[in-house]
Amino acid sequence: MSSVTVVGLDLAKHVFQVHCVDTEERIVVARSLRRSQLLPFFASLPPCRVGLEACGSAHHWGRALMALGHDVKMMPPAYVKPYVKRQKNDAADAAAICEAVTRPSMRFVAVRSIENQAALMVHKVREMLVSQRTQLLNILRGHLAEAGVIAAQGACHGRALAALIEADHEDVPASVAEALMPVVEQLHHLDAAIAASDREIAAAAKACPQARLLMSIPGIGPLSASALVATIAEGGIDQFSGPREFAAFLGLVPRQHSSGGKERLGRITKMGNGYIRKLLVVGAHAVLHHAARHSDPLRKWAKALLASKPFKLVAVALANKLARIAYAILASQKPYTAAA
Repeated sequence: MSSVTVVGLDLAKHVFQVHCVDTEERIVVARSLRRSQLLPFFASLPPCRVGLEACGSAHHWGRALMALGHDVKMMPPAYVKPYVKRQKNDAADAAAICEAVTRPSMRFVAVRSIENQAALMVHKVREMLVSQRTQLLNILRGHLAEAGVIAAQGACHGRALAALIEADHEDVPASVAEALMPVVEQLHHLDAAIAASDREIAAAAKACPQARLLMSIPGIGPLSASALVATIAEGGIDQFSGPREFAAFLGLVPRQHSSGGKERLGRITKMGNGYIRKLLVVGAHAVLHHAARHSDPLRKWAKALLASKPFKLVAVALANKLARIAYAILASQKPYTAAA
């Protein structure tokens, strides 16, 4: 056991698989461990490099193993898969992780602190509540259509339907209103919970110097700024080689299918962090809708692109540019200026 230098750990809920090698890459230990056996096993090892896939509970185990003195490296599962030789099983996965973590070109994921994960949980919980609110509004629209009450799409029209139910409107039969009242009550609870999350996120963004810098960029508000700062907090902006790599991290660059020296670019990759990508695209829509009121270089560029391209395509292109501007702001620690 004292000769172990690299360990591949395949995570699970109850039964874990470890693959340990020495300096000459000879297998020292390859076995499964129960959850209660995992930390005592690593406590018996000398400090070594431990490879993990960035999956559920990976950050928890990363923090626990780092506390024992090990060098923990987390990798995207898609980057580990090419090292699986044959047959998908826990032992093969652990061996692949052990090999992948030693590659000099491997990309690693920073281990997050519990405080950083809690900040991101606020965003995830809010996202879930918004999704549930949308479901309730669609339920109201669908059920009231059966009673002959029709409303257009959109949250404001869905709320108008809820107001009809609460007001005992003559167009809504009493039996239907009674059946749908729990949906309306749940809708009010979700509105209050979402408003509380918005206030918490806005307060956190106001207290964070980096978030305040990002909010100087058009189309980036407290929600986007807080999510951006929390996402890159552990690794820092230096983990990206440049603004294009940061945009690629968010999936906002064209997908390539090039060969033989001929470049073939398609739609955006949609890889990486989908939540921040969505926030940037929504912010880009807001910038485009109000572009006529401004004449700064960013809006001029967007308006010139709108003359020949569809609106949503320009919104995605503008989101890409906003991501690159955000990288420049975080790297320079200077606020956005329209004349730049």
